[in-house]
Amino acid sequence: MVSLGALKYVVWKWLERCNRAYHTRLYTRRENPDGINIFDEDWDTLVILDACRYDTLEAIDGLPGTLESRQSLGSMTSEFLQANVAGRDLTDTVYVTATPQLHNVVDADEIHFHKIYDLWEDDNNFWTGEKGHRCILPETMAEYTKEVIDTHPNKRVLVHVTQPHVPFVDPVSQALVGDGNPYRRYVAGKIDVTAEDLRQSYENNLRCAIPHVRDLMTSIEGKTVVTADHGQLLGDRSFPIPVKMWAHPHGTYVEELVKVPWLVYESGDRRRIVAEPPVGDDDATDFSVIKERLRDLGYDE
Repeated sequence: MVSLGALKYVVWKWLERCNRAYHTRLYTRRENPDGINIFDEDWDTLVILDACRYDTLEAIDGLPGTLESRQSLGSMTSEFLQANVAGRDLTDTVYVTATPQLHNVVDADEIHFHKIYDLWEDDNNFWTGEKGHRCILPETMAEYTKEVIDTHPNKRVLVHVTQPHVPFVDPVSQALVGDGNPYRRYVAGKIDVTAEDLRQSYENNLRCAIPHVRDLMTSIEGKTVVTADHGQLLGDRSFPIPVKMWAHPHGTYVEELVKVPWLVYESGDRRRIVAEPPVGDDDATDFSVIKERLRDLGYDE
């Protein structure tokens, strides 16, 4: 017998797909038509806070600089990366990332960064070695990025931080919701928390990142921008079917998902950016590790 929670989740997913069909014009659009390509913008260092809502960052207000907004090309990371990165000459850019999504969604022959630092891989022990968290912590991202900038003084540096995306790393939220995808479990009635608990946990996760992002911004020179790959639905009503939605379904171009922060901070001299041929190892991507990491990040469908 199908439980009420399971039935509710099936209906919720069906309504989500109906809204996606509307926004993508029956799946004929592969990206938000009003979005900007991040590499067309002016910056030396671009910090992506995964799933960071504009209004949440505005309310917390813990970073220096001037807050503006942009429209993202995607409403989830895979869509964002495919639209911004695939096939583009990015040999003037180094990518430091806490998520394996790039390798999961973009073909290897369409990735053209000068160098990629995949902090999520096994060989650096960052993932499971830090305080028991199955993710890369924001302090690690900040410290590692400083070293990368010193190593590549004539490159743009793109930094992809996990938070405020799950998993939640503050002890209170972690104890409350546990591992996996709490938003999906909440809709299915499999977790004993309130909507406000989830909203507060999301905000707490962003607060965990803010001091370390601020430290990075004030420790480096040039033009630094803090943005997001997409936002997050926290019980907001979607469109055109006004159902309450959670997380960040792809192909759904509502304001809470595609209006992202664009916080600009300048200090010291700008970098002289030079494109150079890609460098890196020739090891094949281990897709079993990628799948494991994605499950840890809540992609458990």
